[in-house]
Amino acid sequence: MFLFNILVLHGPNLNLLGLREPGIYGSVTLDNINRLLKQEAEAIGVKISISQSNHEGVLVDLIHSSSEQHQGILINAGAYTHTSVAIRDAISGINIPTVEVHLSNIYSREEFRHHSFIAPVAIGQISGFGSQSYLLGLKAIVNYLKNRGD
Repeated sequence: MFLFNILVLHGPNLNLLGLREPGIYGSVTLDNINRLLKQEAEAIGVKISISQSNHEGVLVDLIHSSSEQHQGILINAGAYTHTSVAIRDAISGINIPTVEVHLSNIYSREEFRHHSFIAPVAIGQISGFGSQSYLLGLKAIVNYLKNRGD
């Protein structure tokens, strides 16, 4: 029996990891990140469901449907972080604890990346640690869920 079921969402262009701008994102692939997440989830006793989409509406639909089976969301919305009110509103509308993650430090990059529409409706944000951002985010959401009654 799993303690929690966490939805992991990867946004646009994350399917290109390992090829896209390795100076910023490194050589790790999305498959590598997903494998690390599955290993960590198993180690801490949680179930994860992983999806990636380059389409905003698909991500919104996944967020909407998450309330039926997930207790938390771990999301890297990619470029939609800085542009999508729809994803922000979807997260806000379902009232499921969400952690936002980014491989790179979005605050040390271009000015337009410094604003996140997701951060105000997330319980936290982790950025700048490469693939470790995801693992830290998973641990953070699970810790939050375990302790939210305190």
